Amino acid sequence: MPDALVTGASGFLGGALARGLVERGATVRVLARPTSDLRRLSDAEVEVVTGDLGDEASLARALDGVEVLYHCAGRVTDWAPWKEFFEANVAGVERLLRAAERTPSLQRVLHVSSTDVFGYPRVVPEAPEPDEATRIPYPRSKALGERVVQAFVGRSGMPTTIVRPASIYGPGSVTLVRDVVQALRAGDMVHIRQGRAPAGLLYIDHAVEAIVEAATRPAAVGRAYTLRDEAPTTWRTYMEALAEGVGVPAPRLSLPEPVALGAGWAMEQAHRLLRRPERPLLTRHAVLLLSRPQDFPIAPAKADLGFRTRVTFEQGIRRSLEWVRATP
Repeated sequence: MPDALVTGASGFLGGALARGLVERGATVRVLARPTSDLRRLSDAEVEVVTGDLGDEASLARALDGVEVLYHCAGRVTDWAPWKEFFEANVAGVERLLRAAERTPSLQRVLHVSSTDVFGYPRVVPEAPEPDEATRIPYPRSKALGERVVQAFVGRSGMPTTIVRPASIYGPGSVTLVRDVVQALRAGDMVHIRQGRAPAGLLYIDHAVEAIVEAATRPAAVGRAYTLRDEAPTTWRTYMEALAEGVGVPAPRLSLPEPVALGAGWAMEQAHRLLRRPERPLLTRHAVLLLSRPQDFPIAPAKADLGFRTRVTFEQGIRRSLEWVRATP
């Protein structure tokens, strides 16, 4: 029987976590749709159960005999209908955890949330709390998903931990590496507020290490941890490093936040009116991510999980660019 079940293993974080667990000697099972691209796991010894968060029978099969559940699956984007966010990040969590309650072998649950649940405050509070009232769909769905997790803990008493990674980057990152590089090459990238907001970057290896520790350390039971790299990095620094690495000019245009939010709102409305399936060039979610500080406190993760930055920003950028060059 497998030690662990990883959901979302076809994604950037879930795939890296599954590989990391195998490298640490765990027997790993993953839950994947029939259409999922699992090439990133092609050389990792994992058992695949076909199914998804909407198929309760597949959830029972995937959890059978498992001791630790790592829930990484979800709808992660800045542009999708609310019903898709709710189905994946709220209702899907509810179905998975109901199945977990019926799994006698299960000993621990690790739920991956996001710092986006805090709703992009203008000033980072000392003890931020999820903002269920935010009007931005993705963070609202993740905040509601955390409420589902807390209800599960109250019902079952299952030892559970929540981690809230900030902006995860590194080799294999489509959103924060490949897509940004493509936008830089096309000249489509702009700064918001001069790109001076702390970016809250988290290198992928650090995310995996923290998640594994959070799922195994007794001190982490019942806690929620924000995760980001220790060294402060702005979005301007990040964009300039990627631009230099691929030999293109860094963004020169900068928009004030109110102007960018207005433009994002207008583009969103136009896409809805015209029923265009692709994401707008700019969304309010993206504007807030790039304009508001993401340097959330990580002292609890350092104290309880031994969280440390082992890969420097420069090393992370270099490895990310090596992946871009090697990927068709």
